[in-house]
Amino acid sequence: MQFARRVFLAAGIYGLLVVTPMYLLESRIGEQQPPPITHPEYFYGFVGLAVVWQLVFLLIAKHPITYRTLMLFAVLEKASFGLAVPILFAMGRAPFPILVGGTIDLVWLVLFAIAYGKTPDRETS
Repeated sequence: MQFARRVFLAAGIYGLLVVTPMYLLESRIGEQQPPPITHPEYFYGFVGLAVVWQLVFLLIAKHPITYRTLMLFAVLEKASFGLAVPILFAMGRAPFPILVGGTIDLVWLVLFAIAYGKTPDRETS
């Protein structure tokens, strides 16, 4: 259970540090990776949803046994980006820095799966 606490706490803190600044980077992303963002509602929707997931990771860290089932959804959250990016990169549709981000998500995916496996499904007395 201690492993799950540490993994999800680290993931939540790391994610907040990485994702939250994106709220201020819309125009910069458009300059560094043209074309500019033409649908800001999708961009801010993505960032907001990503921030919410980091808060979910912190919630899981608080009591892994209670939120053990939610860990499976956390694995899927990491798979949704981590598996898509290598395919996009191979097709020439994503740059290398995005591939690095996708790879980091795959590492979290593995750690989340291990945490799920190591966490009992109920309290032991």
